[in-house]
Amino acid sequence: MTAKEILSLTAVQLGKKIKDGEVTSVEAVKAVLGQIKAMEPVLNSFVTIEEEKALKQAEEVQKRIAAGEFTGPLAGVPVAVKDNICIEGMKTTCSSKILSSFVPAYTASAVENLKKAGAVILGKTNMDEFAMGSTTETSAYGVTRNPWNPDHVPGGSSGGSCAAVAAAECFYALGSDTGGSIRQPASFCGVTGLKPTYGTISRYGLIAYGSSLDQIGPVAKDVTDCAAVLEVLASHDGKDSTSVERKDCDFTEALRDDVKGMRIGIPADYLGKGLDPEVKEAVLRAARVLEEKGAILETFDLGMVEYAIPAYYVIASAEASSNLSRFDGVKYGYRAKEYDGLHGMYKKSRSQGFGPEVKRRIMLGSFVLSSGYYDAYYLKALKTKALIKKAFDEAFSKYDVILGPASPSTAPRLGESLKDPLKMYLGDIYTISVNLAGLPGLTVPCGKDSKGLPIGVQFIGDCFKEKNIIRAGFAFEQSRSYEMPPMAADAICGNTPRVSLYDQKTWAGKGKGGEVNEQTV
Repeated sequence: MTAKEILSLTAVQLGKKIKDGEVTSVEAVKAVLGQIKAMEPVLNSFVTIEEEKALKQAEEVQKRIAAGEFTGPLAGVPVAVKDNICIEGMKTTCSSKILSSFVPAYTASAVENLKKAGAVILGKTNMDEFAMGSTTETSAYGVTRNPWNPDHVPGGSSGGSCAAVAAAECFYALGSDTGGSIRQPASFCGVTGLKPTYGTISRYGLIAYGSSLDQIGPVAKDVTDCAAVLEVLASHDGKDSTSVERKDCDFTEALRDDVKGMRIGIPADYLGKGLDPEVKEAVLRAARVLEEKGAILETFDLGMVEYAIPAYYVIASAEASSNLSRFDGVKYGYRAKEYDGLHGMYKKSRSQGFGPEVKRRIMLGSFVLSSGYYDAYYLKALKTKALIKKAFDEAFSKYDVILGPASPSTAPRLGESLKDPLKMYLGDIYTISVNLAGLPGLTVPCGKDSKGLPIGVQFIGDCFKEKNIIRAGFAFEQSRSYEMPPMAADAICGNTPRVSLYDQKTWAGKGKGGEVNEQTV
């Protein structure tokens, strides 16, 4: 098979061809490495690329496939991993200066499960620093650009993973979702992203942002790939106290083009003020497709939507201020070169090592946890979280799936969101409630706007009911075909992608060995 033919496949399709002997894992890795070399000067999807390790691993995996040791659907398929998920011996920076030289001595359980399934790991993808952001612009190693239009963001914080999948730089990727960080960038990049029920995938080895909200999940070209990857990732893990032992992990069973009788609710709150008309039209068009296939649609009032964002940012920032206190320049990570005393080292190391958005959230979190404000803010946010969960429980007593947009708009231009952080926070309005309630959510491409930027529809399920959203997403997906960004398709054909000018300014480029530099466009 040619590189072009290989890169046009989904992860499951490639796995079958490797198993059938039509292509080797080594050939697949070489194909994506070629695409990475063509696309990275423009996109900056990766922080670390382990070319030699990936090729060596592919050779070993191919031998074990031939010996019958690896028989799963993803054996030999190249994957990329978000840079906040630890892999032994591979640099893991969380896209932050403070962890620029950190190399873990252990591997996350989710990655271990991938390795047991025969996956080949290419490297680590770019992200918003410590997963704090919605655009992948807060990375210390440069912005990631949207492969549909490099002047626009790919979303975040898993923007590197979503951009890499969309640009055919890998066949699927791992991301993490704290408030929509898989589903929103999947919508912006025209790929499929799945956030499972909290506790389904072990968080061991995931560098924490908000521990009660974080969840690892897959990003891929279609629902079939996401379901197959989720089957591999889902497992009980004694090293994670929040890990749940589940018996219903045959997610690919739900891949049926049949939604007859399925009750789908559309929150009226999700279709009101602030939603881009083109996004609304695309989402409602997706709903009509499911209705034509026999689903029962109904609009209802979900309630509590307006309280989700303040509750989320109080809880997430409080947990972040606690989780990030371990990065102090003592045991590992960045340490200031000049300081006066222990407290001076703490202050300078953290001031120099953390970026502006991380500092903002640490300060907010420290404030809401401080004496005199704990009851007024943090405790009230926890009570609000419980009420949001109750609102969803009531909704799922009537509906199998809740359908709505993944984001109020398509991908904004680079720089727009950072000028107004509050506006950036409001962009998470449709995804945040899912994390607060611990629910599963799935984003599937459902169209493009007048600028040619992708739009995603979001399916939300009740706890441990991933099969419902997989079934609904798969049924809708059958009405469309996967579309690759023209830039990525051109690169596959040998044409050199070019970055367009962005406000005639410089943009932060990725340096060697974790260094941060400035690169002029």
